[in-house]
Amino acid sequence: MRESTIDAPEFPELGFYGLAGHSETPRDLVGEVIEAEQLGLGSVFLSERFNYKDAAVLAGVAGAVSTKLGIANAATNHATRHPVVTATMAATMNRLTNGRYALGLGRGFDMLFDLFGVPRITNAQLVDAVELLRKLWRGEKFGHDGPAGKYPYLFLMSDAVERIPVLMVAIGPKSVQLAGRIADAVVLHTFMSDEAVARSVAAIRRSAEEAGRDPDAVRVWACTAVVEDSIPEQIRLRKTVGRLATYLQGYGDILVKTNGWDLADLQRFRGDELVSGYSGAFDQVGTTDQLEYLRDKIIPKHWLTASITGSARSCAEQVRDQFGDTGVNSIIMHGVTPAQLAPVVKEYRAVRSPAMPTLPANPGWMAAA
Repeated sequence: MRESTIDAPEFPELGFYGLAGHSETPRDLVGEVIEAEQLGLGSVFLSERFNYKDAAVLAGVAGAVSTKLGIANAATNHATRHPVVTATMAATMNRLTNGRYALGLGRGFDMLFDLFGVPRITNAQLVDAVELLRKLWRGEKFGHDGPAGKYPYLFLMSDAVERIPVLMVAIGPKSVQLAGRIADAVVLHTFMSDEAVARSVAAIRRSAEEAGRDPDAVRVWACTAVVEDSIPEQIRLRKTVGRLATYLQGYGDILVKTNGWDLADLQRFRGDELVSGYSGAFDQVGTTDQLEYLRDKIIPKHWLTASITGSARSCAEQVRDQFGDTGVNSIIMHGVTPAQLAPVVKEYRAVRSPAMPTLPANPGWMAAA
């Protein structure tokens, strides 16, 4: 299936996350996708949680109610589904969307996988799984015994060839280098400084070239919190302070190391009485007083500048400037709904660089399939 038959979005370089944060009402995605397409946004990214955010279901919803918008799962995990099930899901999405879908994979969480009895994901598994999926999409029939698993015989019940990009979510140096070697597109993590993003872009390009690939053919997405001033303060706090605090709770070491921040500040954060005894995620249940305390007393101020805030015009200008400052091809405006992004998108239309290259709707490709 080819996306060249569809109309391109107005801003294919801009994306958003559907059902940003924690959601118990997945049907809200319907309105978000419709509004995003009307705004001219390029892609919707869909994270997965083991509650009401199943990757396949949400992708199908987005594909069914859109005609231009690119769609990516960012990310699901190859180890939580049989490879034929994952390959079938992606092939179905490819046909449903006429080539607008990218399959996004990530490492997941070791502790959670230990509890579930799922093998921890390694880089060797990811390399093997991506090649396995691509063989299935090429219509091959084969037995397989490798890091991704042992399977007597694998095939899809179709001889058609499906051209589907694989997108990887990356943060640390090893995952960034791996993505450059094997992925068609890369999504970097939220709350990375521009300097860290630029270093990651350079590492992705270098790794791709060392693997004999065209380094400019890998599409790199920054993922940046964009929280504009008209959003109520309580919500702004959740989407900036609360979200960063939640990341620091879960995998603060790699985020701090990637940014070159001081690990002593992370230890001070973790050792604080509020944080060490906290039973939930700050971006979900943190009170205004708690979030203000973290902002004013605990989290270093320069850590919070790894986001885009201010007036709608200022946010739009910062989004535009991030392309030149970091070398990314595209930007996910993270943490907010299309309705909350509308003022920024309106201003972006006025300040967008005329030199912005033409990109396809599919968030996994640099050129139209």
